[in-house]
Amino acid sequence: MSYYFSMTIHEEGFSERDGSHPFVEPTLDGETLPGISEGEIIVIRSTRRKKNISAYRQGGRIVVSIPARMSKADERAMVPEMVAKIRAQEAAATMSEERLASRVDELLTELAPEISLRPSSINWRGMRERWGSCTGTDRTIRISDRLKGAPEYVLDYVLFHEAIHLQFFDHGAEFKALLSRFPLEAQAEAYLSGYEAAENALTAPEALKKLLNKGA
Repeated sequence: MSYYFSMTIHEEGFSERDGSHPFVEPTLDGETLPGISEGEIIVIRSTRRKKNISAYRQGGRIVVSIPARMSKADERAMVPEMVAKIRAQEAAATMSEERLASRVDELLTELAPEISLRPSSINWRGMRERWGSCTGTDRTIRISDRLKGAPEYVLDYVLFHEAIHLQFFDHGAEFKALLSRFPLEAQAEAYLSGYEAAENALTAPEALKKLLNKGA
């Protein structure tokens, strides 16, 4: 069973996007939502909202903001619908795995022509601890699905980073020298750091963490 969080906001100055609120009352809802990872959805019941419903990505989670007075039955009906809309938007904008492979070839050809190795496969993966990974022995690359909605230059940066690992397994001087050729390295690093900060701002309530640990 996949769980999501439902939080009631009791504070007038709450900013939904930056998560700044001094008092949040979390409750745990045992709703099963197909294709949803535990903790991926957070439902915010805001006292400031009267009718409007919104959904957006923050960090690696989908945040759905609903009026505090909405019934639980309406919430159960609306949350999957809003999540489906976010997923559809992301799917439409997601680069195919075939395109990921061709993009790696373009990046290496342009920025690191001395690397002749190419990945045997590139796959999207549900990774929360890393942006990407590369296995040198079989030349496979995995990219975190958190990057599906990222700007193109950020995805390019992660692809280039992992592609360099095809030849240099560690982050030594040679690796860093090649990575520095990426023209927007600083901007991409800033984006990734900001993303992680936003993700950490929506930490799972302790009650859910304990529940999930019991089921592990």
